[in-house]
Amino acid sequence: MEDMHEVIREYVINEYVEDDTEVTNDTPLISGGIVDSFSMVSLKRFLENKYSISIPDDRATPEAFDSVNKICTLVQEFIG
Repeated sequence: MEDMHEVIREYVINEYVEDDTEVTNDTPLISGGIVDSFSMVSLKRFLENKYSISIPDDRATPEAFDSVNKICTLVQEFIG
């Protein structure tokens, strides 16, 4: 089984990092300027499709999407 942290980190790097910025599980994504509000919508869609879940809009906050670790915690809440 794929490691969720690795899958999400690789997605963020491939989709949103335009230079050689290192992204770790604790790197601030929203507050660090790597992921903006528009990108957050596509990241949410990716997570919902990848993990066959639905994340309510009120739970898809900048705080919940601010690091790979926080995203994994959020996703795990909705995985059956």
